[in-house]
Amino acid sequence: VQLVESGGGAVQTGGSLRLSCVISGSRFSFEDLALGWFRQAPEKERELVSWISGQGNIYGYGDFVKGRFTISRDNAKGTVSLEMNSLKIEDTAVYYCAGDSSLKRVQDKRPRYWGQGTQVTVSS
Repeated sequence: VQLVESGGGAVQTGGSLRLSCVISGSRFSFEDLALGWFRQAPEKERELVSWISGQGNIYGYGDFVKGRFTISRDNAKGTVSLEMNSLKIEDTAVYYCAGDSSLKRVQDKRPRYWGQGTQVTVSS
């Protein structure tokens, strides 16, 4: 399974970014893949930012998101996106798209398939 992220970049506090991830090569039906966005800042542990079920009808966010981010997926296109608004300096990190046939593995931060990551930098 290949996951390729895009959409990272530099933005000022309060700004917005939209991350996208294209998934290909899965032996599973795309609807069988639970997906998530993770992030890792320097010298910090990897965090689960958001996750979404295969059908897209169940999703969740890390507590630190507090209504600022929105996850979505397009099963026809094989993509998952993360709309990020009201960005803060502490949102600076490498953001990773990840997936697994098990939603629980994604929620437990143990998905088997990972992208290479895209850098998000928020400055004042």
